[in-house]
Amino acid sequence: MLKPENLSCAFLDQGPILLLLRAYLDKKLDAKITMLGVIPSLVRTWKTTNCTDSYDWSAIRCFGSTGEASNVNEYLWLMGRAQYKPIMEYCGGTEIGGGFVSGSFLQPQSLAAFSTPAMGCSLFLIGNDGIPLPPNVPGIGELALGPLMFGASNTLLNADHYDVYFKGMPVWNGKVLRRHGDVFELTTRGYYHAHGRADDTMNLGGIKVSSVELERICNAVDNNILETAAVGVPPTGGGPERLVITVVFKDSRDTAPDLNKLRTSFNSALQKKLNPFFKVSHIVPVSSLPRTATNKVMRRVLRQQISLIDNESSGGGRRVEYNDGIWAANHCFLRSIDEDDNVGCDNNE
Repeated sequence: MLKPENLSCAFLDQGPILLLLRAYLDKKLDAKITMLGVIPSLVRTWKTTNCTDSYDWSAIRCFGSTGEASNVNEYLWLMGRAQYKPIMEYCGGTEIGGGFVSGSFLQPQSLAAFSTPAMGCSLFLIGNDGIPLPPNVPGIGELALGPLMFGASNTLLNADHYDVYFKGMPVWNGKVLRRHGDVFELTTRGYYHAHGRADDTMNLGGIKVSSVELERICNAVDNNILETAAVGVPPTGGGPERLVITVVFKDSRDTAPDLNKLRTSFNSALQKKLNPFFKVSHIVPVSSLPRTATNKVMRRVLRQQISLIDNESSGGGRRVEYNDGIWAANHCFLRSIDEDDNVGCDNNE
């Protein structure tokens, strides 16, 4: 996503063009690059390891960020490396030939947020009633795009383009809106925030993957697993989605399964069969999965429940703790367990 942007800016700015990896192997950014493209996972590693402490960032005029949701604290740290130069957020996809929402030097910027639709793009938030919210009205909902965009796809090699992007979408001013699939929020200050996927896919380290693919592999890991549901949950404060696997066991009497061992098995299978960078963040045992009347798993409900407990554990309400990334759950309430804790339900909750 950032290669065309970096190249065009380098040509216009007459700045050097250098591969990202080599720039940081040079220890002090000797190439004096002026615009640096990053992804949030990379910034998190730099901040955690403090491996860039000796670098000279003085030539940086701005950063560009894309690939996954960013975190306010991590990006404030990044700005501090370069005397608080701005970070331009950029979000898009291959299927639309570039970005649809971005930051802009012509507007005040907000960390981990987008300030404007990209040139030639129109953004719509679909409400719970399936109707687009009026333009420029604050709210949150599934993102839809105006159908006319430079570079947008009109055919697919292995699927019906209309079915994937337009079927069942609402109409605005006589034109069928284009499906995107992310949940976006427009704040009262006019900034856009990304909140992950609305459908049954997720973004793990910048890679979009189907929940069904993940679940197919996880279901085969242990004979005691009846079914699983995979959801991507953004951390409190923003940032890339974490992979959470909810598990229904065949033997419901086993109240203390070895979840650490199971998580290790999940990671091993996913990294071997799908992607070596995929990692399960948490495991949540449940008595049953929430389903629709037509028996479809309601992953959005699971995502909301897990986000709620995460917010509570961060001080947003009732205190909840989790041990080594493992939560226990049942139909009443998701709560934490330690090695000696029994999984059950407090009726007062």
